[in-house]
Formats: sequence, structure tokens, C-alpha cells
Amino acid sequence: MDNQEKYKYLTKINSPSDLRSLKADVLPFVCQELRDDIINELSHNPGHFASSLGVVELTVALHYVFNTPYDRIVWDVGHQAYGHKILTGRREQFCTNRKYKGLRPFPSPYESEYDTFSCGHASNSISAALGMAVAATKHQEDRKIIAVIGDGAMSGGLAFEGLNNASSTPNNLLIILNDNNMSIDLSVGGMKQYLLNLNTNNLYNRIRNCLSATLSGWGLLSTKRKNSILRFNNSLKSMLSQQQNIFEGLNIRYFGPVDGHNVEKLVQTLNDIKDMKGPKLLHIHTVKGKGFKPAENSATEWHAPGLFDPDTGERIVKSKEGKPPRFQHVFGETLVELAEKNEKIVGVTPAMPTGCSMNILMQKMPERGFDVGIAEGHAVTFSGGMAKDGLIPFCNIYSSFAQRAYDNLIHDIALTKLNVVLCLDRAGLVGEDGATHHGAFDLAYLRPIPNLTICSPYDEHELRRMMYTAQLPDMGPIVIRYPRGSGQLVDWKCPLEKIEIGTAREMKPGKDLAVLSIGPIGNSVEKAISQIEESMSGISIAHFDMRFLKPIDKNTLKKIGQNFDKIITIEDGVKMGGLGSAVLEFMAENNFSPKIKVLGLPDEFVEHGSVAELQHEVGIDLEGICNQIKGMLS
Repeated sequence: MDNQEKYKYLTKINSPSDLRSLKADVLPFVCQELRDDIINELSHNPGHFASSLGVVELTVALHYVFNTPYDRIVWDVGHQAYGHKILTGRREQFCTNRKYKGLRPFPSPYESEYDTFSCGHASNSISAALGMAVAATKHQEDRKIIAVIGDGAMSGGLAFEGLNNASSTPNNLLIILNDNNMSIDLSVGGMKQYLLNLNTNNLYNRIRNCLSATLSGWGLLSTKRKNSILRFNNSLKSMLSQQQNIFEGLNIRYFGPVDGHNVEKLVQTLNDIKDMKGPKLLHIHTVKGKGFKPAENSATEWHAPGLFDPDTGERIVKSKEGKPPRFQHVFGETLVELAEKNEKIVGVTPAMPTGCSMNILMQKMPERGFDVGIAEGHAVTFSGGMAKDGLIPFCNIYSSFAQRAYDNLIHDIALTKLNVVLCLDRAGLVGEDGATHHGAFDLAYLRPIPNLTICSPYDEHELRRMMYTAQLPDMGPIVIRYPRGSGQLVDWKCPLEKIEIGTAREMKPGKDLAVLSIGPIGNSVEKAISQIEESMSGISIAHFDMRFLKPIDKNTLKKIGQNFDKIITIEDGVKMGGLGSAVLEFMAENNFSPKIKVLGLPDEFVEHGSVAELQHEVGIDLEGICNQIKGMLS
């Protein structure tokens, strides 16, 4: 069967205007074709799977009812938006999604006018959409603005800040809460339970409609009286439904819950409420992974499943036998090992227990592992509270997500030297998730903070030793950053030994040039030096694994300044403010004047692709390092 037959409707939809030309009764067939297309494409071009399947009907309904792109859909947690991309003129290019130079992994205004805002991180949709709604009012535009929030993002503090402001700022914003009881792992916290219990009372709806018609006939629904009538309306609803509605308590009209997989009902509901004045929230229930049974049954596993057979649902997993484990696995196993010996140790993660392997601790010691939901700032301050009273929290956050907790780290941890171990997973270039997810800035933004110790392991053995050192008494706040993916060592277990804080290692002596690295990228340096010394007779190159960015090893830097007039620094982070900057500052302050070349990420947002492709692009792969060393030597 060719695509024309298999996708009777989808092949004719090149933009939402084509979708809107269809009759409403064929929309279920459009949804089925869209779901099939996502399943088939992602089976051989991996991406975020279950989330996009869960919002197929919502995506179709939104583009059917609203005049996009003039009307604006602001997606929260952009891994929900694959169907959106396909319906907005990118179906032919969708095979390049997440590939180097192909479609971006998340919606981006740089890619399409239908992508109204960047959305790689969670919880920003309400605030951004509210800003657009206010702008539309100021410009006297009849532009509809819709924020789609879900996958646990409502637990983020920014979402509540947006809701609070929406209740007091004149606007006509529509918020759609996609409630699937999930983030990546199961959602946690009081908001989860609240959403499960929330309901709309039928008696209330009948009375409300009658009352609305009566008041309108009496001319009492003027803007002047709107707020007082809305409060009365909310009180009536609370009385009849015997529950307090948090949204209507904020003067945000609430509708739902509605079946998020009934596209015709969604279209009807959206048409009913789209022209209503004031902020409103439509609560829909969906199933993450809808339409593909393996994903429905195990949404966490199918969040980003990799390759799979679309007919059988069998995942195609490459054998890991004889290969090094992932850094996050070493973290998870080592944390349990340490916790078994130190009863003060606890684990904290903001909604990523499986991704960062905190789930290993949570399974073995459930009372000592805490998933706080999508709330990075809270995760850090919560850890600080536990550290204040004698616990040792290992707070694991993806590097790019930790940016959201910067003030908490300064004000609630560093200021009072609390012994929180901040483990930054996915540091450096992460690959196909692109600019919003690269851990590019952590070394630079953390280095100016007083009282912090900042380190990065060369390999898995060093990670274990750094974790062991961090939980020793009186260590204060320590940051350990490590990359996504596999390390170097198949035999990764080693004795747990203390590392002296602020000490570097001389990995190899030399006389012609010194290369200073931090983190696992030092392994590429090691290979580059070996290749160059084999090809250039008489050349010897020194290599230092700095290990600690702060406090940096001043004794080692003094030795390097005294003995080398050529230095290269290399780091898997932005060049400005990181290791290279620290070395330049030291040399200048101590009156050394070697020629220094700083290698790292450029002053721009690096887009998506495989880690190998991106390292080559920015010149920090094996070839790039070799070229820079040869250039310095010559």
C-alpha cells in the first residue's frame, strides 16, 4: 500500500487550512492516520514517542478550530508537538526530525511561523501565552492565544506564577491542561491527586446556563460587574460540586474534564468557549502513548524508546555486553553503595528518576529517594533544608534544567555552605535534543559562586571517587558534572577513595606543549596526543586532567606557567567563563605569559545532531583537537 492509499487525508494536508476544509466527521480518520504516521516514522527515526501520541486528537482539534498561525498555540514541553509539526507543512521533512541540520527536536520560531515560542523546558507556556494575550489586547487584535500545558509541567513554579498573574491581568487566554498523570515518570505531588479528583457537576452546568441567559437578558453581564458575578459563579460551583476548584478560585473559568481522545467533542467544546472573554482553562484527560498498546502500558519506557518494530512493538535494543555502562548508571549504583554505608544520604530528583538512575535508590530504599516533580528550584532548596538538619542530599538534575535553579543554588545552598551534592547529568553536548538541552553553561555560570566546589570526572572511577569524597564530613556544597551516555570503562567498579579537593592529575609528562582538560573529554585529548607523538618525531606533549574547576589547582598551574610557553585548554562547555578563562586569569595574575589556546563551545547556541557530529562542528572532536595541537606546535 503506497502513502496515497494509506494516508487518504494526511497526504492532502499541507497546512492547517487544508485540515479546516474537511468535514468534522472525518477528523477521527485524520487522527488515526496522524497517529500511524508518527508511529511508523519514529520506529526508525527515534524521538519522543508516547507524549505526541497522547495529544493527537487535541492537536487536530486545535488546528481545526483556531485560525493558526494568526491564532497562536503555545506548546509546553515541546515533545508533545510532533503531530503539530506534521500538520503545519513539515510532513515531508519529518524524516529529518532531530537529525543534524534537519528539523529541530522541539518547536522553534526559527523553524516555522506555527511555532510561536521556544519550549524545550517545562512550565513556561502560561507565562508566554499570557504575554501574547495581553499584547493582542493592547493591539486590539482578535487573536486567540492558547497555552497547552501537560506532562507534569503544571507542578512547575513558573506555571503557578503564570496562573496567578492571569487571574489579575485583563486577557482572553485559553489554557488547555493535558492531564495524563505523567511527566516522564509518573507525576507526583498534590497537584496530581487534585487533577485526578477534579470534576464538573451536571446540576451546576444546568443552573449556570440558565443563570447566564437570565443575567444577560437583564443586562447584568457588563464588564464592570463581571468579576463579582464570576466570584458568585465560582462559589455556586464549589457548593454544588462539593469541592474547591483551584482555578476558579483564581477567577479562571474552568471547563472539564473532557475526554481528550474524542476529537469531535473537543472541537465542539473549543468552539463553545473560544470566544468567551476572560481567562479560561479546559481540562482534558488523555492517555500517554494512546493508540500503541506497549506505550500505553509502559509510558515511561516509551517516552523515547529508540528503534522499535511498529507492528509488534518489540524494541530494538543494541547489546550492551562488553561495553561500558552509562555514567548515570554508575551514579545510581554508586549512590546506593554509599547510602548503604552512610545513613545520612538521601536522593532528590525533579521528575527524572529513571533518566538519571535515581530510581535504583528509590527501589531499594524508597524512604530515602524523593521525586519532587518538575520543580528544579524547589529540588535544590528542599535539599538545602535537609542538609541544614544533618542529611546529605545527592540532588541530581540535568545540567540544562539546573539553570532554572540558579538563585536557589546561590541563596539557599552556597551562602550558608550547606553540604548538598549537586550532580549535573547530561553536562556538555547531549546530541539530538539540541540547544535547549545541551549542558553548555554550567561550568561558566557556577564558577563565580563562592563556597562551591566544582568537579568533573575523567571516567567512571573518578565519578565514584568524587561521589565518595562529596559525602564526607564538612565538605560543603559540591557540584559533580558528567555527560550523557557511556563512559570508558567496562570494569567500572573500583575502591571508594577520597580525592583531595582542588587537586589535578598529570596524566602524561611532556616538554613542548601542555594540554589542560576537565571531564571525560580528556580521553579524546589522550588519543590526540598519542597520534601526534607517533606522527611527529621528537615532540612530547604534557596532559593534565584538572578535575576541579573550583578550587582550581594553583600549584599545578604555577608549575605549568613556569615550564611551558604553549598551553591548550579544552572543555565540553562554553569557552567564556569556564576552564580556559580560569587558566587565563591565573596566568595573568601571576605574571606568566604563555601562548594559550582555549577550546570549547562557541558563543552561540549549538543546534542538534549526534554528539560526534556536533563535536566535529565546534572543533572538539579527535580531529579538531589534533589540528589545534599541531597548529600550536607549528
